[in-house]
Parts: sequence; C-alpha cells; structure tokens
Amino acid sequence: MRARVRHFLPVSVLLLAAHFGVPQASPPNPRSPLRAQVFRPPLWERFHFELSASGGTEPYHWHAEGALPPGVSLSDRGELTGRLEEPGPFHFSAVVRDNSTPPKVHKQVYQLRALAPLTIDWKRKALASDQRIDGSIKVSNHTGRNLDLTFVVLAVNDIGRATAIGYQHFPLERHTRNMELPFGDTLSPGNYAVHVDVIGEEPISKQIFRTRLEAEQQSITQGP
Repeated sequence: MRARVRHFLPVSVLLLAAHFGVPQASPPNPRSPLRAQVFRPPLWERFHFELSASGGTEPYHWHAEGALPPGVSLSDRGELTGRLEEPGPFHFSAVVRDNSTPPKVHKQVYQLRALAPLTIDWKRKALASDQRIDGSIKVSNHTGRNLDLTFVVLAVNDIGRATAIGYQHFPLERHTRNMELPFGDTLSPGNYAVHVDVIGEEPISKQIFRTRLEAEQQSITQGP
C-alpha cells in the first residue's frame, strides 16, 4: 500500500517574521520540547509521506536530524519513504530551509510508529445462555505479510479450572480486516471468566504479536 500524506510545517510564521522585519517570538522553553507529529504506516508495507512548507523562498530543502530506521529515508524534496521492519516507535527531527540569503530554518519532531500489527475486538461478546457460553471476535492483520495465527478461548471457573471453548490455527492473510472467529461450548454449572487470546507470528522475521480480550464473569446455573 502506498500512503501519501501532505504535512504542513508552520514555517510561514518564522519566515514571514524574518522577511518583513517583524520582531521574533521568544524561543521555546528548552524544557518544553516540540510535540512529535506521528506517522502510522503499516508494518512491512512501503509508504510515501510528503512534508511541505510555505511562506519562504522556494525551493525548500529538507534533511533529517537523528537516526532514521533502516530502510527509511528523507529526500531533499521532503519525501519520507521506505518500509518499517520493526513496529517502533522511532523519533527523528526534520529540518527545512528555504532558498533565501541567509536561509531561514525550521525544525519539527516526528515519530514513526507502525499501526498495531494485530488487533481484535468483540463481534458478539461472550454470553452465557442455558448450559453454554458463546460469542465471537473480529480479527485484523494490519501488516504487509501473512501471520501464523493461533486463536484460543478459555472459560476459567472459580477454582481456576480452564476449559477450552474455542481454538483455531491458520494463516491470517495480510490486510485482512474484521474476520469473524466464533467460539462456544457447553459447560458445567459455575461462574466463568472468559479469556480470548490471539497470537500472530510472522514466519520471516519471527516476530510475535499478542492480544487479549476478557469478558465479564458469566454464570451457568443449569446443569447439562
């Protein structure tokens, strides 16, 4: 997926103030650093973000201060491109200067952080009915690679005994969105906490992503 976002830095205030002789604002307190602007590309997917400036003498020239992640670069034209191999976060500063003499300069802090690789949410929240607990979740793969997925649902009673009421193991294809995974089974009388665990392993990098949902306590009052 090729993502393009045009991001405008507040260069115009700095450049116009200098250009027209307007008194400069006091420099920011060094104890209060600039708040980082955040880019959220998918993991293992090429991205393309464009940084833009206005209010100075074109052309503008850009460079990065601080280490960029491997495989990521910032061009002189302000194009931030590459592919994240790790979720991050990664912090760097982008410095832009205009073509005036002397050049005017502005710096902005940025953060690169991959979208959450694996996410889950309730489709039908776990609910006891008669002798069963049933429900379903929806799972999404926000990366550019397939994940080896394990889906486990446990109902844990008051004395800590766990009963599996759902299990699947399969490849979750890249860019999958909101796939429904149902679960449910018959249980003995008692009170149960329901834990849903989803684990995704990416076979090339061997990175593992884990996520969990928990439902309110459910009660089975009628025996089988």
